[in-house]
Amino acid sequence: MGFGRDVSRYNEGKRSVEDENLGPLIATDMTRCIHCTRCIRFTQEIAGIQELGMIGRGEHMKVRTYIEGTVNHELSGNVIDLCPVGALVSKPYRFSARAWEMSSTPLIAPHDGMGSNLFGHVLRGRLMRVVARENEAINETWISDRDRFSYEGVYSEDRLLTPMIRSGSDWSATDWESALMQVAEGLKARAGDLGVLVSGCATVEELYLAARITRGLKSHNIDHRLRQRDFRDQAADPVFPGLGMRIADVDALDALLVIGSNLRREAPILAHRVRKATAHGAQVAMLNPARFPYLFPLKAYLTSAPAQLVADLAAVLAAAATVTGKAVPAHLAAVVSAARVTDAHRAAAQVLAAEGKRAVWLGALAARHPQFADLRALAAGLAQLTGASLGRITEGGNAAGAYLAGAIPHREAGVKAVSQPGLSARDMLNKPLRAYVLIGGIEPSIDALDPHSLAMIARAELVVAITPFASGELQSVAHVMLPMGTFAETSGTYVNCEGLWQSQNGAAQPVGEARPGWKILRVLGNLLNLEGFDYQSSEGVLKEVRAACEAVVPAPYQGTHTVTALTRTGEGARAGDHAAGGALIDVPMYQVDAVVRRAPSLQRTLEGRTPAASY
Repeated sequence: MGFGRDVSRYNEGKRSVEDENLGPLIATDMTRCIHCTRCIRFTQEIAGIQELGMIGRGEHMKVRTYIEGTVNHELSGNVIDLCPVGALVSKPYRFSARAWEMSSTPLIAPHDGMGSNLFGHVLRGRLMRVVARENEAINETWISDRDRFSYEGVYSEDRLLTPMIRSGSDWSATDWESALMQVAEGLKARAGDLGVLVSGCATVEELYLAARITRGLKSHNIDHRLRQRDFRDQAADPVFPGLGMRIADVDALDALLVIGSNLRREAPILAHRVRKATAHGAQVAMLNPARFPYLFPLKAYLTSAPAQLVADLAAVLAAAATVTGKAVPAHLAAVVSAARVTDAHRAAAQVLAAEGKRAVWLGALAARHPQFADLRALAAGLAQLTGASLGRITEGGNAAGAYLAGAIPHREAGVKAVSQPGLSARDMLNKPLRAYVLIGGIEPSIDALDPHSLAMIARAELVVAITPFASGELQSVAHVMLPMGTFAETSGTYVNCEGLWQSQNGAAQPVGEARPGWKILRVLGNLLNLEGFDYQSSEGVLKEVRAACEAVVPAPYQGTHTVTALTRTGEGARAGDHAAGGALIDVPMYQVDAVVRRAPSLQRTLEGRTPAASY
């Protein structure tokens, strides 16, 4: 007071801006906004849909959505990282911790085959938020909302905190030793007649140990391909189902045909890469059971009912043969000659006739098709005819790792074929076995897209669930539940769709008495008196898997499967496949695995409230 007046010279009212409701993922503090327009430019230039814009003039200018809408793009959370002043912040994380109090641990996204790089921010052992980790070869500096906000599911209310044993209809907590002894004795008594279903989001170490235990119990019945229906041509599977190219090379594509894929749902970062390619002149064609929204120009789009997908792909192959002047492979000649070619098929074939780098991709919807073997054979023939690479967009974050680790019924680790293949996931759920082991939070009716699977598993004498969550579905069929850590609570390795091995350390402390999955399987292997289960760390398991795969040379699909049916859904499918004539289901983006299904903020989004579509 001795240095001047006690009244400020600035007596005008302080400027404030009303906050905007952008949805359940992004919170706003618009008084902080400096009108840099980074968020607007992201939605326009990167996302491809301008959901944010500027209205008003002068000091009344503000960033907002059009007509009070919400931001719904699958990459929308990246504007949080872009905002330089904190006007846009993570709504689930807001007011929960301070950045300088947390430790940062590198993680790998487990929800799709891209293997996006993340940082997990941890406070006192609890995962508080997830942000992007720069990797120009994979996800650049962006991550999908699914990867950013799925961490909320780690702390779901139904998290399994202690080993549980069922007696009649009652569940009771027990100690680890008693639970594991009961599981070991039960599996020994049923060796040779058990099925092991593993999540495609499990780590390489968990997949490898699960496969070793299965085969140590005289069975090859292990599979992670829960939503696949058709396994007729599995002997010709490639070394691992991959994209057929480096992820970074997608930007440089000149032509692309995508078959049976809702690309933005299945792999949002890959859809972003395709959009970048179209900005540089790439031509893209689609063959899908429905018209899906895309944020880049399409040269051709064929909408085909599931029953007609094989016929339409055969017609595209016939048109490509005419355009290129090359002969169709002999094992496909008969079905191609019977195809009816239209202008739409010629337009799709013309895309692959372009000069430069070309690719043909099969998506998750194609893999769920009851004639997947036919689709893959035709796609391979089309790629061969046009000089394109052939790739798969797989489900789960570690489908490639599952193949290499031997978590499939027809191959052991290191791509070693078995003399007598075991049952596929579909066959295990069609034929009752004496024992089942469910690993990685599998909920059969959702993850296998089969309402009958739960009743089939319930008929078993012993069902063991190694799971992070005690869902009502598992409690109704399991006899023993063992709590395992989620992706953020365990060290492990993921192999992405280009074949890149990426390892991580656990970021958060496991909840309750949960243990990393590889540790549970290691102890179980010892209790089963199997040799070679004296691992001291996950690095020891990984070293063994890498040694088994050391001589493996990545090779694409080179099968000669003969296509015999064009129109009727399920014709030619494996006998006894009750789902062969069923609908083709498009799983919503935020329902793909157990962790994502339990992330409340994602479930409140427009996509989270969208039910699964059937075609």
